[in-house]
Amino acid sequence: MRFAFVASDTSVAQQAQRKLVERYGDVPPERAELIVALGGDGFMLRTLHAYRELEVPVYGMKLGRVGFLMNKHKLDSLPERIARAHTASLFPLQMQVVDAAGDVHTALAFNEVSLLRQSNQAAHLEVQLNDIVKLPNLICDGIMVATPAGSTAYNLSAHGPILPLDANVLALTPISPFRPRRWRGAILPHRTEVILRVLDPGKRPVSATADFHEVRDVRTVAIRQSGGQGVRLLFDPEHNLEQRILDEQFAAE
Repeated sequence: MRFAFVASDTSVAQQAQRKLVERYGDVPPERAELIVALGGDGFMLRTLHAYRELEVPVYGMKLGRVGFLMNKHKLDSLPERIARAHTASLFPLQMQVVDAAGDVHTALAFNEVSLLRQSNQAAHLEVQLNDIVKLPNLICDGIMVATPAGSTAYNLSAHGPILPLDANVLALTPISPFRPRRWRGAILPHRTEVILRVLDPGKRPVSATADFHEVRDVRTVAIRQSGGQGVRLLFDPEHNLEQRILDEQFAAE
């Protein structure tokens, strides 16, 4: 198998990359049958964005602080581990933003698209689902749309639901909602288009972020699941992503 090894900038990841290349060889990602990402979850997200169009499966090894999307780092028996690995398909969200100047920005998110207030003023947002207004004025610090893979990340810290990987749903989760006070979010069919409109952008500016791509001073944000092919992540049987998401619902801390 032709491997392409990519690593974060940390010394431990760079050292691991050198040893793996010595053991198994290395080709450019464009010629690889498998991309091996060495780092944490943040580096994995950047790897998925960088090589998504190659349609090459990605196998991660944890060499960072957070490794929910990664397998254990081991030098030995990589071909055997790949042969036993389970596949998880991740389908990103597509964000389309119109900013204060009228410019249009697009970006993809494998974890979540989030809106956050830019100032000390709470955000005032209109929430539409498939062109139907569901909340005419949500007063909050922000709101996000999370994928199942991203539901255990920022979404979980904002008290959003954990979503099974194959559930074909998205989480719509407010961040510190003030009004309506009792609204705690919604679980949406994955084909839902979410449109968020900033009601007072001059006094209450809002930014929008898709994974790590940020746009400031937004006016409207449209979010839907991307219609293209998803990316394929490989996991050791003992680190199956679907099972890890399920287990997270029973975690004591």
